This record gives sequence, structure tokens and C-alpha cells, in this order.
Amino acid sequence: MASSTSVVLAALFANGAIAVLKFAGFLLTGSPAMLSETYHSISDTGNQIFLLIGIRYGSKERSREHPFGYGKAQFFYSFLVSVLLFGIAGWESAKHGYDAVMHGETAAVGGTATLLGYSFEGVFVNYAVLIGAIAFEGYALRKAHIAMQNQIEERDWSGFREAFRKTSDVTTLTALTEDAIAMAGAGIALLGIYLSRVTGNPLYDAAAALLIGLLLMGFAAALAWENKRLLLGESLPAAEERRLRELVADREGVDRIAGFRTVYFGPEEVVVTADVAFDPNLDTATIDGRITAMEEAILAEESHVQKVYIEPETSES
Repeated sequence: MASSTSVVLAALFANGAIAVLKFAGFLLTGSPAMLSETYHSISDTGNQIFLLIGIRYGSKERSREHPFGYGKAQFFYSFLVSVLLFGIAGWESAKHGYDAVMHGETAAVGGTATLLGYSFEGVFVNYAVLIGAIAFEGYALRKAHIAMQNQIEERDWSGFREAFRKTSDVTTLTALTEDAIAMAGAGIALLGIYLSRVTGNPLYDAAAALLIGLLLMGFAAALAWENKRLLLGESLPAAEERRLRELVADREGVDRIAGFRTVYFGPEEVVVTADVAFDPNLDTATIDGRITAMEEAILAEESHVQKVYIEPETSES
């Protein structure tokens, strides 16, 4: 949790400062790509605020109304980020870029700015801001990358592709995705503005704005899909669930497992339930002891498991 919070805070401060600088660059040059990047950074800043709310709300103690805690709040706020902020920012960026492509709306190839009595091409402000944005986003991306890499090593996943599909730490996942898109968007804007300046063709700047918007909307859809699986109550990955099931099935006195279920109730918070048929010759005290041993074995095997509920049955039932 502390790791996720530090990742989000690093991205929050970086994106807030970058949004202001990008908007200043847009005001000086009128570049559509810079306006798209302004939308992008504003949405990123809002993203971090929502993610912090999710972290704080999700850490509340369980109550009668929420007996398994508030961990799923992080799933909800991450979903909200992907749909409302990424989606809206992506749509606005793409719409502005499309209008610029169709109507040639750009000023990135010309214009001057004055600072402390010195005049210079306004486009150099865009260069400086975007290069600075890439540097800041690179720092935030590195923190998110380290946090996700630690999860990959802990869970023995093959890489980031598998982690994207299986992680329950949606806060770090969202921050990592967002920082990667931010670096890509700044790079696209920088290339588009540069090509417009050297060729005198405003289409490159406008096309960059459109591409940034499409990139945002694409990743918004991907993140929404990944959050949906957890909101609906996803189980542990099959291999991990099978390992826990075998811990129960291999215990002395167990005839069969009538049911075995796992579900995420928050980032790295799993609840396990099982219906176990015991040898009918076992007495109640022995069964209770076997159940306690099973629960302790599961908790020791899987650090993400918070609660284990085992219901005894007889072989005839």
C-alpha cells in the first residue's frame, strides 16, 4: 500500500506542474498538439487525485455494512479514472486534433514570444516543456515500473503482459499505464511540432494531437476492461488457486472437496471458501482440528489471503 501511495504521489506532483507548463506553451503557440497534451496532463492529475481517494477509502476498517472491508473502493476509483478522465481527455484531444487536421488549425510553425525583454520563437517553449515533461514522466514511470517489477518477481509472472492481466494492484497498474502513455504522448507531440516547424506543414502538429487522443481512448478502454474483472469478483489465477486447493485435498481425512472458491475483495486481499467432505468416521473435535490446520496452511502459503472459511461435510452429503 505504501508503495502504491508513493507511486501516485510522484505522478501527481509531476503531472500538475507539467499541465501548467503545457498550457503556457499552447497559449504562446496555439499548437493543437500542445492543447492535447494539456488535456492529457490535466486528466493525469485528476487521475492521481481519484487514485489517492481510492487508497484512503479502501484502507477503512471493515464494518457491519462492509464485513470484508472497503478494498474494492480502489477498483471502483481506478475504473472511474479510466472511463471518465482518460476517456474524456482522449475524446477532447482527438476531437481537437481532428478539427485541426480538417481545417489546418495550428500556429506551431510560427509566432514569437517575449520574456524579460528577449524575443524568441514560441515553438522553443513547446520543445522545452515537452522535453521537461518526458524527464518528469520518466521519473514517475521508473517508480511505477519498480513497484510492478517487485510484484512480478513476487508472483513469479512471466512479465508485464501477464501482470497487466492478473494483478489486483490496480492503483500501481493505472499509474504505470498512465506514465507510459504520458511519455509516449509527449514524444508524439514533440515530433509533430518539430516536423511542422521544419517543413512548414501544419498537418504534422494536428495529426499528433489526433494520435494522442486516440492513444488515450485506447488505453482507457483497456484499463476499464481490466478493472471490470476485479469489480465483478475475480478469483485467484488458476495455477495459484489450484495450489491452495491441493493443500486442502492432500490433507489426511479429506475424502473430497465439494467446492473451492477464491475472490479478490481488494488489492492483494483474497478470501477463500471451501466445502470439504471428511471421512465420516472422524469425530467433531478431530474435524475442527483438521480445519484449523488447513486454514493455517493456506494463510502461510498465500500472503494475499486474508480470510479462510472451510465448511465441513460428510462423504454421504
